[in-house]
Amino acid sequence: MVPLMTNAELISQLGDGLILLILGMGTVFLFLTILIFATAAMSRIVAKIAPEKAPAPVKKSAPQAAVAAGAAAQDAEVAAAIAAAYARNRN
Repeated sequence: MVPLMTNAELISQLGDGLILLILGMGTVFLFLTILIFATAAMSRIVAKIAPEKAPAPVKKSAPQAAVAAGAAAQDAEVAAAIAAAYARNRN
């Protein structure tokens, strides 16, 4: 038979658990805060060492209708290849 705890022991264990809870959550919070500041500092350092280059100007290519027609033809070819592969493996 397991002996029951007294109220004093129960309150003591609950207090110890609460202390562990606060210490654990505080440690995680502190670590995450340090991690955020370290990441922000590293981003600033990298931005100073190797600044981003200006994006190259976008060249206008073929009209959108021609591009869409080419994409549609490619989609049709892919669909035909899938259908052929399915039919071949089904038999």
